[in-house]
Amino acid sequence: MEAKNIIEIRNKRAEYEYFLMDTYTAGIVLTGTEIKSIRDGKVNLSDAFCMFRGTELYVNEMHIAEYRFGSYLNHPAKRERKLLLNKRELLKLATKSKERGFTIIPVMLYINPSGLAKLTISLAKGKKFFDKRESLKEKDSRREMDRVQHMKNNRFDY
Repeated sequence: MEAKNIIEIRNKRAEYEYFLMDTYTAGIVLTGTEIKSIRDGKVNLSDAFCMFRGTELYVNEMHIAEYRFGSYLNHPAKRERKLLLNKRELLKLATKSKERGFTIIPVMLYINPSGLAKLTISLAKGKKFFDKRESLKEKDSRREMDRVQHMKNNRFDY
């Protein structure tokens, strides 16, 4: 049996720039060349954000590179893409995103075992400058503790 490539593209800036409140998994409407580029890992989520148009949720500024073997049927790299959520989730997100300081951002894009592209989105609140500094300190201390633990476990006893 052949092992499938695991595609998991993360938005690394999301946790640094925002407090992530609620997380949802949404399907995404794609064209044929877009899914092929995603399987090649040619996606950038760093500037992407989600916005409501009417009652439907769309992801904007998500860069999916043009497929290298695509012909005139290739897709534009930064087009609006519709997200697929159920009505209850859409209503909850719409009411929360209208509150001051909240936004919806994509956190991770992956391909599930069925071969479908899924986008993990999160309701987020922006961090202030001092919050960002605090999260950097936590990250550094966590890295230092892991390094010390690793050295402790891999010490040679002669």
